Amino acid sequence: MQANGAKGPPRRSVELGAFVVGIAHDAAGGVVAAATGAGKVVLLPADPLAQDAPREVEAHRGASLAFCRGPSGADFLSGGDDGRLVRIGADLQATELLKARRGWIDGVAAHAGRSMIAAVAGKTVHLVTPAGLHELGPHPSSVADLCFSPDGSRLAVAHYGGTTIHLTQKPAEKPRSLAWKGSHIAIRYSPNSKFLATSTQENALHVWRLASGADMQMQGYATKAKSLAWTHDGNWLVSGGVELCVCWGFAGKGPEGQPPLELRPPGDEPVLITRVAAHPAAPFVLLGFADGQVHVADIAKKRVTPLDGPTGSPVSALEWSPDGWRLAAGTEAGTLRLFDLRPRG
Repeated sequence: MQANGAKGPPRRSVELGAFVVGIAHDAAGGVVAAATGAGKVVLLPADPLAQDAPREVEAHRGASLAFCRGPSGADFLSGGDDGRLVRIGADLQATELLKARRGWIDGVAAHAGRSMIAAVAGKTVHLVTPAGLHELGPHPSSVADLCFSPDGSRLAVAHYGGTTIHLTQKPAEKPRSLAWKGSHIAIRYSPNSKFLATSTQENALHVWRLASGADMQMQGYATKAKSLAWTHDGNWLVSGGVELCVCWGFAGKGPEGQPPLELRPPGDEPVLITRVAAHPAAPFVLLGFADGQVHVADIAKKRVTPLDGPTGSPVSALEWSPDGWRLAAGTEAGTLRLFDLRPRG
């Protein structure tokens, strides 16, 4: 991987005109899509050297609140404050998949292997499977985030007081509850399914060992860690909410009693990390900052390399392409930046 050079990697910057809510590449890695606070979904080539004009579709009568790649790998899913979950195809056709009876859709996840979609509407999660539509909940409070287990057999949701884990093939069965005080705002399974991590409103991370139910708490964050990422091998957990790249080690016995690995970004003035994204196959983590900077952290070499400078607006969305060579970053001000880290001759 080559993240720097005499002139840096090829890049492209596109102004979308509204808060970038989420970014997703298609499974082939040739197309990148972004959803905005203006309710539009924009598609363009992931190659930053391509100069094709962005193509857009109005997905919502209001704002998009959640966004991800669809289970087919060639489409995208957007949830909005109009209560609609919409599928957007490569042809820019927007198809409504469901309409919440009340409120809005502010969380969405998909699992390709099992062709499933989950969408949050208040205290309820709508689970769309090949067998039909199921309503999960109500949960103890509004659901703040959700994620499928790596094999798709389970769906975990974060809410006040902890997490709830549903069996996706038996949605009517009583779910498993993992309790911890406070409001949990982000949730991620480790790639090996051994751990479930959340971030909390109380500026901390919480992690459960799923086999035993034992849990651990990581405190001392400057603010809420709204973004979590596990490295591809499950050995490291990284989050936003601090000015350092703080990596908690989960190889072997895990982090209990051990300090985290702390990687300091270059520069004299510390800046808060707002978003993180883990590389799909190597120990690299993208870091997005409150001033718009984008860096790449190399955990193996214990260094952080700047990729792009400040824009004046916080990074609100980050994603690697499936092959791990291209990446995209969006900001609250509506700037979408594309990069290609392939070695150049």
